[in-house]
Amino acid sequence: MDEEQHNLQIERTAKNMLEDKISIDEQDPSKLQKYKEQIISDCGLSDDDALKLTYEALLYLKLKNSDGSDPIQKGDQFGAGFS
Repeated sequence: MDEEQHNLQIERTAKNMLEDKISIDEQDPSKLQKYKEQIISDCGLSDDDALKLTYEALLYLKLKNSDGSDPIQKGDQFGAGFS
């Protein structure tokens, strides 16, 4: 799969996740099975590669919904203690 197809599949999967109101912090593979199977069907990827792409879609949503602040600058809010 080339980069353009990869990115389109991430966007398509992310859109489906939004429609289904999946949490962007979801980590339960059973709840993500639907998206993994759709990616396998659409792209013919292996289980592992399809699952990676599913998690990339979650990351894409998380980044898209972030406030754009630098996590290093705000580390003290989370007790991270970055220096």
